[in-house]
Amino acid sequence: MHLIESAKFNRGKTKIYSGVPGNLVAFACKVSFDKGYDGYLAFDAKTVLVKHYRETLYATHFKGTKMMIETPAANRLVNRYF
Repeated sequence: MHLIESAKFNRGKTKIYSGVPGNLVAFACKVSFDKGYDGYLAFDAKTVLVKHYRETLYATHFKGTKMMIETPAANRLVNRYF
């Protein structure tokens, strides 16, 4: 994935919709499955979000800001959002 970001009106305590980033990542996982890549995704996280992505997206942190979503995590996300 290159970049995902919530719209300004959908950030913080006053956001209108919840789960938008998770839904976007789940969609990317679904596309990965559809294309035969077993749900794998790789991305660079902002440093302050590494822990958050481990907890909410089940992502694996592997070096610096590099993270990935492996098949079991991708399955969890797709099952949750689709």
